[in-house]
Amino acid sequence: MSHPKSLLSMFAAVPLAALLSCSAAMAPAPEAPQPRPPAPVPVDPDRVEAVPADTVAALLRTLTVRQKVGQLVMPWLLGDSVPDDDPTMRRAYRWVDSLEVGGIIMSTGTPRHIAQKVNALQRRAPLPLLVSADFEAGTTLRMAAGTPFPTQMGIAATGNPDYARAMGRVTGVEGRAVGVHLAFAPVADVNSNPGNPIINTRSFGGDPHDVARYVEATVRGLREGGILSTAKHFPGHGDTETDSHLALPTITAPWPRFDSLELVPFRAAIGAGVDAVMSAHIALPALDAGQRRAGTLSPAILTGILRDSLGFRGLVTTDALDMGAIAKEIGPEEATIRAFEAGSDLLLMPSNIPAAIDAMVGAVASGRISMARLDQSVRRVLELKLRLGLFSERLVPLEQVDQLVANPAFLATAREITERALVLLKDSLGTVRQLRSGPGRIALVSVSDRRSLGNTLAAELRSAGYTVDLVQVSSEPTAEERAAVDAAIRAAPRSVLATAVLWGSYRGTIGLQPATAEFLGSVARRTPTVLVSFGSPYVIGQVPSAASYLIAWSATTMSERAVAAALAGKNPITGTAPIRIPPGFPLRAGIRLENE
Repeated sequence: MSHPKSLLSMFAAVPLAALLSCSAAMAPAPEAPQPRPPAPVPVDPDRVEAVPADTVAALLRTLTVRQKVGQLVMPWLLGDSVPDDDPTMRRAYRWVDSLEVGGIIMSTGTPRHIAQKVNALQRRAPLPLLVSADFEAGTTLRMAAGTPFPTQMGIAATGNPDYARAMGRVTGVEGRAVGVHLAFAPVADVNSNPGNPIINTRSFGGDPHDVARYVEATVRGLREGGILSTAKHFPGHGDTETDSHLALPTITAPWPRFDSLELVPFRAAIGAGVDAVMSAHIALPALDAGQRRAGTLSPAILTGILRDSLGFRGLVTTDALDMGAIAKEIGPEEATIRAFEAGSDLLLMPSNIPAAIDAMVGAVASGRISMARLDQSVRRVLELKLRLGLFSERLVPLEQVDQLVANPAFLATAREITERALVLLKDSLGTVRQLRSGPGRIALVSVSDRRSLGNTLAAELRSAGYTVDLVQVSSEPTAEERAAVDAAIRAAPRSVLATAVLWGSYRGTIGLQPATAEFLGSVARRTPTVLVSFGSPYVIGQVPSAASYLIAWSATTMSERAVAAALAGKNPITGTAPIRIPPGFPLRAGIRLENE
């Protein structure tokens, strides 16, 4: 397809040289009573002019209905390295060549492999692709070897929204370096329900106004890093106990509760200039005239509340349309049409891409969807592509990927945030204080199906002079594993129990297995114990006999190093919990321990 010359010269892409130069500016701040974020990335947040309406209109006139529909569809693709004749790559090329989809959602892969795959697809796309990824709290959720930040809740535990902004800047630079333009972040949900199996530490916390501050900071940071932002999951997924990947959750709260809780962070995101809002696959009868249907399919929610009441003028995107909350309720093709009718612009991950496009084209032909409504959404997508400079430069230079992603300055920033995110929720027997007073012998028990958990923690404590007996057991310890734990705790005066209970799609629950929680509780009753959570902060409710409880938020090597430094007395412990934690820990609880 040919393009008008004006489209090719309207905007310059954000130069990677400018992004590369920001690496030096991102050096960690010197020690100070109040932590300072890295210096701003030198990318002008308003680096582009408004797109002339006639330019977009000219391009729209060259597109057929099928091409317009294609611009709204975003399939999902792994970021792994495969040859061109691999079935997954041939399918991706068909999406781009034949169906002319408007974008791709990139999933897990190394930075270089993601960049190579994006470039390959961009070279074949008639119009430049808008590439997106789930970059929540940094790029590492989808990109191996990115800069590892704590989860959003961990970042909020620092008490400093500037750190959220710094995380956003780094995410933007790393994302653009590999060819991603739209981050499906930040999560703007308020985690008001401890039993929520799918949000948990993805949220910034349980107080709507506190969450709003961190959401706003993240949106601004992502923009400064050169990437588009998405507030999700509208109008709020924090008060559910059902995983929407499996079934349709329902929140029965009335409008005043939504207005004062769930919507607060979304208002802040819109005020900060968020580029997109992602809908939630949740039934909200109080907001939808009593109907039990996913918010993604509700005009009352996406048009009435988001567009009309909150005044959002950016891009509205569905959550994945192949999730159980949608797929089990109505057919995939009908779901695609209804999501668009409700007010969505981007249609993510229909289960059958060709069928979804055919269904939308048929809806236009029948008059069910008007051409004006279709053009309205396509125009929003094209305007973003023009703003990003994709008609001028759609490829990324591979030689700069390694320089930009996880560079030393970014890692130093993440390390500082990780250390300040640690929360000591209780230390009733003074076990943490005793450990910090000097080296001794420790029984370290890691409980996880990820057998690497505890390796770095043990190594770091040993390097600090501690004698560490490491026992690694599965999430449901066998009799043999339990016997090894018993032997280790008998030989050491103090024990550290490391857990990594993480949220995950399609599980439906979150927490320790009941038998495992009972076993850890028995360990804590027999010996002075520090329970360390490298995941969900709520596990203390399952092991209340643990006299000391330290929250580290994420199961990364960097988090294990931070915990080791804290237990060895090398770093202060200064974080506070941005949620209420059962059975009785209030919002912003946390014991502060300074270095002596």
